[in-house]
Amino acid sequence: MKAWRLYGINDLRYEECETPSPKEGQVLLRVKAAGICGSDIPRVFDTGAHRHPLIMGHEFAGVVEDVGPGVDKNLFRKRMGVFPLIPCGKCMPCRQGHYEMCRSYGYLGSRCDGGFGEYVCVPAKNLIEIPEDVSFEEAAMLEPMAVAAHAMRRGITGRKKESLIALCGFGTIGMLIASLLLEAGYANIYVIGNKEFQRKQAIAIGISKERYFDSRKEDGAEWLQKEAEAGGVDVFFECTGRNQVLSWGIDSGRPGGSVILVGNPFTDMALEKAVYWKLLRNQLTVTGIWNSSFTGEDGDDWHYGLKRLKTHVLTPSALITHRFPLECLGEGLAIMREKKEDYGKIMILPGS
Repeated sequence: MKAWRLYGINDLRYEECETPSPKEGQVLLRVKAAGICGSDIPRVFDTGAHRHPLIMGHEFAGVVEDVGPGVDKNLFRKRMGVFPLIPCGKCMPCRQGHYEMCRSYGYLGSRCDGGFGEYVCVPAKNLIEIPEDVSFEEAAMLEPMAVAAHAMRRGITGRKKESLIALCGFGTIGMLIASLLLEAGYANIYVIGNKEFQRKQAIAIGISKERYFDSRKEDGAEWLQKEAEAGGVDVFFECTGRNQVLSWGIDSGRPGGSVILVGNPFTDMALEKAVYWKLLRNQLTVTGIWNSSFTGEDGDDWHYGLKRLKTHVLTPSALITHRFPLECLGEGLAIMREKKEDYGKIMILPGS
């Protein structure tokens, strides 16, 4: 099979690889669609992966082509999405069903081979069946959609529909959080982004143009301070991983408000003394978000997202701006790294 293998920092090669054989409890999946995640960019160009060589890609969907020992043969030819985190099943979070917080997990695309190839072996327990009327592209977007659902659902717990919500960072996850909030009936949303493309996307999903702030043209901190003078925001979603934005969120929180940390940190995170005082005096709740819940049951984040795909309440494929065949993965990575053009989700389509 053909696949992209990462051998080290800035050493990604498109090459012929041996097609893997499914082991006990695994299936062999023919990859039909795979999204590039923002976390793939530093993995290729800055930090490397947990092991090398590695086939990256953790947002993908496909068709079961073979099953290993102990796996139901009825899965053959089924259309599947894939939860990429492989829990150990033994640690305390796993025993409690909180697999996303596993202490000793594997991960497709970062700790073991993932979806930037024609085939990949995945645990059968990590599969979620996709109906015929949901495209493979949408199924590949279930992973970021589930992460957004995980953040959104924790953020609105105990909050009234009229709550004032601010969101900073309008990449794929931020857009999906905003979409899910609107679908859940939370319309009082302000968005801070930094691209004209993001402004158009915000308006397209139902954010009023007066409630979108471009931090390159307007002072997002000044707006948040203004809102704080009027009482502040009830919930602030930090989707950038930047220290300044974390401070904005705390600085603008209403008494009893919440700051939901979603973005992976770019640098060390620190707080000025005056900001820390606001955290204390306003008794803010700061909640960290990691990955998504997948239990195989109807109430988890993946089924929450799938239900919205099946009913076509949300169409995350509208966020896809670029589609490339597998051999052109490098072009997609370059677009995201160099940021020379607008992009939303970049999708890789093996076999196209």
